[in-house]
Amino acid sequence: MVAVALPSALVAVTATLLLVGSVRRRSGPDRRPYALLAAAGGFALVGLLVGVGLVLGDPHHPPHPARLTGWPVLISVAVTLSGLAAAAGLLRLPGAVVSRPATARLLLDALIVATALWFVGWVLFSAPTRLLGSATPVACPAILLATVNAALTVGVTLTVLLRAAPPRGRFGLLGAGITGNAAGGLGVAGGVCQGGAGMTLTSAALLAVGLLAVALAVHRVEAPGQVDVDLIRRDGAYAFVPMFAMAASAMYHLAQGGRFDALAIVAGSVEGFALVARQYLTLNDMRGYAGRLAEREKHFRELAHTDPLTGLANRRGLLRELQRCADEGVGCVLLGLDLDGFKNVNDMRGHDVGDMVLAEVGRRLRGNLRPGDLAARLGGDEFAVLMRGRPADADVVAERLLGVLGRAYEQSDGPVFLSVSIGVAGQCGEPDSVALLRHADLALRYAKQRGKNRIERYDGTHDQLLLRRTRLEHEMRGAIERDELRLVFQPVASLPSVRPVGAEALLRWHHPELGNVRPDEFIPLAEECGMIAKLGAWVLHQACWQLSRWLADGHDVWVSVNVSPRELHAPEYVVQVAEALRAHHVPPQRLVLEVTEHAVATDLDELIRRLTALRRTGVRIALDDFGAGYSSLGQLRRLPIDILKIDHSLVAEHEPVRPVDADGPAFAPMVDIVMRLGHQLGLEVIAEGVTTPTELAAVVAAGCRFGQGALFGWGVPAEHLEAMLDAATSPGARPGPLPATPFAGGRSVPAPRVGGSGSAQVGPVAKPATGDGVPRS
Repeated sequence: MVAVALPSALVAVTATLLLVGSVRRRSGPDRRPYALLAAAGGFALVGLLVGVGLVLGDPHHPPHPARLTGWPVLISVAVTLSGLAAAAGLLRLPGAVVSRPATARLLLDALIVATALWFVGWVLFSAPTRLLGSATPVACPAILLATVNAALTVGVTLTVLLRAAPPRGRFGLLGAGITGNAAGGLGVAGGVCQGGAGMTLTSAALLAVGLLAVALAVHRVEAPGQVDVDLIRRDGAYAFVPMFAMAASAMYHLAQGGRFDALAIVAGSVEGFALVARQYLTLNDMRGYAGRLAEREKHFRELAHTDPLTGLANRRGLLRELQRCADEGVGCVLLGLDLDGFKNVNDMRGHDVGDMVLAEVGRRLRGNLRPGDLAARLGGDEFAVLMRGRPADADVVAERLLGVLGRAYEQSDGPVFLSVSIGVAGQCGEPDSVALLRHADLALRYAKQRGKNRIERYDGTHDQLLLRRTRLEHEMRGAIERDELRLVFQPVASLPSVRPVGAEALLRWHHPELGNVRPDEFIPLAEECGMIAKLGAWVLHQACWQLSRWLADGHDVWVSVNVSPRELHAPEYVVQVAEALRAHHVPPQRLVLEVTEHAVATDLDELIRRLTALRRTGVRIALDDFGAGYSSLGQLRRLPIDILKIDHSLVAEHEPVRPVDADGPAFAPMVDIVMRLGHQLGLEVIAEGVTTPTELAAVVAAGCRFGQGALFGWGVPAEHLEAMLDAATSPGARPGPLPATPFAGGRSVPAPRVGGSGSAQVGPVAKPATGDGVPRS
């Protein structure tokens, strides 16, 4: 007995000291579960020492009179306190207790398991079964308390262990140690109560081993595991398995002729009430969970219909409200709004400033609408306002929004100024949300096209314009393959002889169903839809092919081709020009590329680089429409160009100016100024848009040597221009006299230079002399 008792006591003392040491290594709230486990070890140690002491003090202790003393009760109380402390320590582990309802469910699960264990044990160890026969412990108050403690401890341990997240190695060791501690305490109390030294010492050894297992499981600093709280997982096992065990035990007990006493009835009642309470808590939790899901669904549904940046409705929310109006049959008016120039805000001030501006737009919209109206952000800088009521009210609101959204947007680095375009559409006939949204978008696009910062109401013609635009874009993609495009050539005449010396290639489109499509209609469309590069390449090759034929026929002529800014800024355009010249064997100086003055306002430095690269191929560059754009004298000096084409607005001056010399003729002053400027910069000058004899006389009087316009001919097919060239170079051709106009006067006009074939030539072939008398090539 000493050989068993002393080692058991030493092991129990050592395990308790280890548990105390684990508490000292931790701080803060983390110490609480380990302090409870250490307290459980202390209580268990007290019970073990008392039981071992009784056995060693009186080895021949009679069996039954000892239960009449208080020692078994003391041991039972000690081991019960140990079990309660161990259970509390388990419940304090990380994740075991996240809320009061979760704790209540866990305790009810443990009570269900404990009651089933106690009932099964009562059946097995009571009459008539008496599993251990004569060695079965005598039923006394001490054993009853210890059995209840053991059942509860095992129930809590088993429930927590089943809820533990993998891996469960240390958790399993901890649970086994607590279970061994409870079973050993029950055996010690039963052995002392019954007076069995062997049972007491065996149970003391089991208790000591259990304490050691607990100490080993928690001696590391980190937690032995994580408890996983789940509302649903394994609930069926907690209810079904214990009830099945109790039912099977009860039927077995009755089959053996046993009877149920008060304790068995109490155990069954506790099991039933625990199951009902557990299911009630589960049902209550599921109702709460379903309610929270419904609230979250409602919240996320609103988020799905709300723009997160501005707090306005998004496109989905607007469509929902439109559908609601259609279902109710209520008349609605939709305003489509688009911020003009907002892209520049993002590019120049950053997206953070852009987002703040958009948020401010949302606030201004909300603050200037009537109750019941809906403001929405459809994406980017596009907004919409849905109004219920008469269209006249919408006009008033649109005017107010035009002013409100056009005010400055104050930012930390300076105010932002924007305008807004608004399209208004109302329902016509049956409510149709899709049509209403489309009509508002069409009206908005029309407002943008007509100059922005304005309000446009939807009209049926917008549909026609859109249909025509859509069809033109579709048909234009196959116009080259269907041979619907052609070039016409407007002559450039030498002055005053009015002989054709060059031509500008102009693109024309004749569709078999749409008829002749105006260039000012399909050229901008080609730029927007990305077709301009393909059209430009076709025009370049056709013009070079025709020029090569004229040159091969002996005509001393040059051809100019218009170049769009998008083509000019394409990296491959220089290569395309060089390949076209090489493919058609055209001398580069015979090809002139015309760039509009409006292209200068985009990116001057990049334009200079592109034009310089083109001039290296040998072609000449003309600045078209000079005087109608934004170029300055400083820009004109920097641009690598060869020819200035004076815009018609400068040529068509109605008030002639008399020179200081009263005997000189009246002339167009702007043409004279451009002529002098061009010659000072070493440029040739062509007067565009010469339509009347009066204008012809004016440009001749100003010293302009080349003209282009309706007076010399509109754009004509290549064969017509070829006939004009043949007639101009025939031996009998003579320059016609100038028309008698007040502008002609008696001012001398410089004679045109004549090339090898007798026709006057412009800058691409020979440049005028500079001030120092050196000709420029």
